[in-house]
Amino acid sequence: MKNIKVGIIGGAGYTAGELIRLLINHPNAELDFVYSTSNAGNSINKIHQDVIGDLDMKFTDTINPNVDVLFLCLGHGNSVKFLSANTFSATTKIVDLGNDFRLEKDKVFNGKTFVYGLPELQRDAIKKADYIANPGCFATAIQLGLLPLAEKGLLTNDVHINAVTGATGAGTSLSETSHFPWRDNNFSYYKPFTHQHLGEINQSVKQLQSSFASEILFMPNRGNFSRGIFATLYTDFEGSLEDAKAMFKAYYKDAKYTFVSDVVLHLKQVVNTNKGLIHLHKHNNKLLVTSMIDNLLKGASGQAVQNMNLMFGLEETTGLQLKATYF
Repeated sequence: MKNIKVGIIGGAGYTAGELIRLLINHPNAELDFVYSTSNAGNSINKIHQDVIGDLDMKFTDTINPNVDVLFLCLGHGNSVKFLSANTFSATTKIVDLGNDFRLEKDKVFNGKTFVYGLPELQRDAIKKADYIANPGCFATAIQLGLLPLAEKGLLTNDVHINAVTGATGAGTSLSETSHFPWRDNNFSYYKPFTHQHLGEINQSVKQLQSSFASEILFMPNRGNFSRGIFATLYTDFEGSLEDAKAMFKAYYKDAKYTFVSDVVLHLKQVVNTNKGLIHLHKHNNKLLVTSMIDNLLKGASGQAVQNMNLMFGLEETTGLQLKATYF
């Protein structure tokens, strides 16, 4: 097949940088333009310095409306504004990395119906879709830990979640809590019980288990590392640990990037990969699920490319054979 012509909107941020790195090494993709009003005319490798020697292209403030696929790497709420102000070909597929179209109430926009892009939940729907709402990073890690239980209707009590994300989860704009002197040797929670990803998490759980009526109690934390999400979830479970392992492994048997490990996990196993790793532990009547991802890859740009591959009929893993930064 001919190369897929790609446009990126919001090209200066972390997710766009990861997309650029992935796409210039993708055998079936061709980077057509990277749009950034604040950096128009500047070399891309001046901002994303890891692609020096790999990419000789400048940011632009104009668009090609006929690209094959458009990735929106904009702040939450800005994808609607951008698509309202700009028109693309009827054949242009769109992957939005923001949260504008993730919920059922928001999925239809200007005649476009966005499909929620978690392959472990909706692979077949993604293959048929023209417009994808890429999941959130915390939402991805947490859902990977809950979906097998929801599919079997086993989420009958509250789910307690504690998860920590790296500093890149806050984006490139400087804030008090992303400033190095504040973040270094520090740890804190934020948005307790109210994080914006809870909407899509509950939506996916109820898609598989319509009877779910308990609470998902989520405590998000900021870690003093650059990237990755480490989430622990626990809830009531009457079966054995062996039952849980069999259930999770059966659910993910065809997943290309989600794996159940019998060994206790640590974050370096997933950093710089598109993997989601799961570990299970049973204590009395509680099942503890550990779920880890790289927030910028499986939690954002890697999953976006995974969705592009599915939409264009490519092998799902194309361009995503990445090595963990283990030491």
